[in-house]
Amino acid sequence: MPEELIIAQGLTKEEKYKSLLPQIRALIGEEPDLIANLANLASALKYGMNFFWVGFYLVKDDELVLGPFQGPVACTRIEKGKGVCGKAWETGDTQIVPNVDEFPGHIACSSESKSEIVIPVFKDGEVRLVLDVDSNELDTFDQTDQRYLQEILKFL
Repeated sequence: MPEELIIAQGLTKEEKYKSLLPQIRALIGEEPDLIANLANLASALKYGMNFFWVGFYLVKDDELVLGPFQGPVACTRIEKGKGVCGKAWETGDTQIVPNVDEFPGHIACSSESKSEIVIPVFKDGEVRLVLDVDSNELDTFDQTDQRYLQEILKFL
């Protein structure tokens, strides 16, 4: 198991993701515990990609409940359809938000968050959790992030 992520400076976003893929695969490898894997994945993405906030919300009793994360304190519970995470859960679609202040119903857990991507994770045809990644800069996320984050989530 790697002791620390190795990310070379000066790489493009895609190169960083490509560098992270084998490291994350090795990190969560054969570990069967979901919470342990979510915790390590949140940390690997936060520090490997230098994101402001990375975390997971798990579907529990018709709410999204905060799971493992890295970054400032976060909202604990989110209703279906509310905010970016709730919308991703409701629609089952990835949400890429260039400016969170322009997203209808955005839940401001941190005023420092400026842009966001939320990817739903399915099991047995239902959304079971969402990956939420925030940036403290506008317009950070795009299709490259979506593609690689979805690939990383397949390791779970």
